[in-house]
Amino acid sequence: MSAILETFKLGFPWQTIDPFLFCVHHDDAYPAGNDHLGPAASLQGRNLGQDFEGKDGWRMYHGETVPGFPGHPHRGFETVTIVRRGLIDHADSLGAAARFGQGDVQWLTAGKGIVHSEMFPLLARDAPNPAELFQIWLNLPARNKLVEPYFSMLWADKIPRHVHRDAAGKSTEVTVVAGTLGDATPPSPPPDSWASTPDADVAIWSIRMAPGATWTMPPARPTSNRTLYLFAGGSEIADRTVTKGTGVRLRPDTTVTITAAPQAAPAPVELLLLQGKPIGEPVVQYGPFVMNTRAEIQQAMSDYQRTRFGGWPWPADAPVHPRHEGRFARHADGRIEKAR
Repeated sequence: MSAILETFKLGFPWQTIDPFLFCVHHDDAYPAGNDHLGPAASLQGRNLGQDFEGKDGWRMYHGETVPGFPGHPHRGFETVTIVRRGLIDHADSLGAAARFGQGDVQWLTAGKGIVHSEMFPLLARDAPNPAELFQIWLNLPARNKLVEPYFSMLWADKIPRHVHRDAAGKSTEVTVVAGTLGDATPPSPPPDSWASTPDADVAIWSIRMAPGATWTMPPARPTSNRTLYLFAGGSEIADRTVTKGTGVRLRPDTTVTITAAPQAAPAPVELLLLQGKPIGEPVVQYGPFVMNTRAEIQQAMSDYQRTRFGGWPWPADAPVHPRHEGRFARHADGRIEKAR
């Protein structure tokens, strides 16, 4: 039987399957920054507050001065934010804050409810400020939907990379955010995550292949869902030609051979793997709330209106940290981490 169950075109956001809820790839060629850490360019003609058009190769999203996503609530799931280029300034209703990027990952369990902002500060005044990231939503099982909010920082230097060289010496590098690949075992996810369940088989791998490289991906557990997203270049996946902008749902319990297509220019072929055992529970979603029943969604809305999930201790809806600030995380308990 073919290792490929189906293929589909990537939209915005990308199609996902249980236990994942959502995946989006943001890739913006921001210009130089101004004194307020926003773009040093005219914002005229943009639908500020809802700018998703990609004019001039970049978007303001919901930001009006700095690109990004001002304070908004979540309940009942997790966000995994993988920042490949650029930076994110985080602030939340628990009083926690962070600046992370350049390969860092933030793994946030929203649990019973949190409000957070994710802004993209443009620090360079005299050069472009490219920003590229994945945001992935991972569901929580019913037993954990109302746990206390929690976030983990996976700093770039702590995220392992598995490197394979094929018979021709061409390399494949896999950044292992979740799951284990060979001797590459990443830091633990948050304690109440579905990924912390022993048999959940959650894997999040970013795969970068030299043109013409070949790599065989090991099998997953038979009960898992497994999807590859090809977002740069082309490849042969299990003897099928796959073009850029395609998702490939795979049989979990077979090895899968991937051969990166030769490129006219020496640009790598890149894929993202999302894998995990399905939670297998009803999913009822209303915007930023993901629960199991409509009554629980109504309760989430009522709780948010009543408590604002702890309020908002920041002077603005879209706070950013000082230009000189490095990569850091300050947790709700006051604990401070600094990236190396």
